[in-house]
Amino acid sequence: MSRARWALFAYHTFGARALEALLARDEQVVAVVTHADDPSEGDWFDSVADVARTHRLPLFTPASPNLPVIVETLRALEPDVILSVWYRRLLGADLLAVPRIAALNLHGSLLPKYRGRVPVNWAVLKGETETGATLHEMTAKPDAGRIVDQEAVTIGPDDLAVDVFRKVTGAAERVLRRSLPRLLDGSAVLRAQDLARGSYFGGRKPEDGRIDWSRGAREIHNLVRAVAPPYPGAFFDLGGRRLFVHRTRLAARPGAGPARPLLQAAPGAAFVAARCADGATLELTELVLDGTPLNAPQFAARFGADPIALPVTSSIPTEAKP
Repeated sequence: MSRARWALFAYHTFGARALEALLARDEQVVAVVTHADDPSEGDWFDSVADVARTHRLPLFTPASPNLPVIVETLRALEPDVILSVWYRRLLGADLLAVPRIAALNLHGSLLPKYRGRVPVNWAVLKGETETGATLHEMTAKPDAGRIVDQEAVTIGPDDLAVDVFRKVTGAAERVLRRSLPRLLDGSAVLRAQDLARGSYFGGRKPEDGRIDWSRGAREIHNLVRAVAPPYPGAFFDLGGRRLFVHRTRLAARPGAGPARPLLQAAPGAAFVAARCADGATLELTELVLDGTPLNAPQFAARFGADPIALPVTSSIPTEAKP
């Protein structure tokens, strides 16, 4: 079978690249289901809807993919494959039963690790040194079906989530391109996941970027990297004002053990330094107040040159259950 019929549920750059990969192979895309683009999310990622319109493909933006009208429309189109890519809603059993060959999902992690939502951000937050992309069967349980193929990418110690997202997007496109021939001719060998060796995480909210200064320097560094712009950002409140931390650097010297978290403009330097609860120093190299970068002299002029005790209220969510 050289030209399959595809129904694509997709969003974000991840989804746009997948759509472009299908079109480059001259696959027949009979429907594209996506989310209405939200201006409040910014314009840093590609629009699936724009790609679909450019190629004059049937386009749908339902509030839910499982609405009877959508299910019946897809059933009438008789797709061979349903592919979900960075789509934010779970497809129900009625939809999963529609395609003749398979219902597949392209996920941004090395399954079974980081099943669930925003897997790239969670991998950075948890200090992983690698993650990747996985193509797998869809089942009723999210991100739990048999694996078709996957590819790993490295996470550098100072990589931001957006840097890792771009790496994972490239890996996902390569996985999809090399898997299609084997999927369509029936030669693909799928392997079951061992979910006990994995993890499931839920979505994140802007408030989850609040820094808890009772954590160690590396953990805070990872939080900053995981939510740095274009994501909402890590922050803390000081003197009734909200400061955002967009980039940090771990000091070369290790911590001297438990300490009281303190913040101070580094004398003679451009950055503000935080002594964290593990005694290690974290350099806040990009500190922002009211949308304006704040260097060490400006910080000292506004908040004083003396060390400032830091808040230790925790709001970092933990692993969820599906």
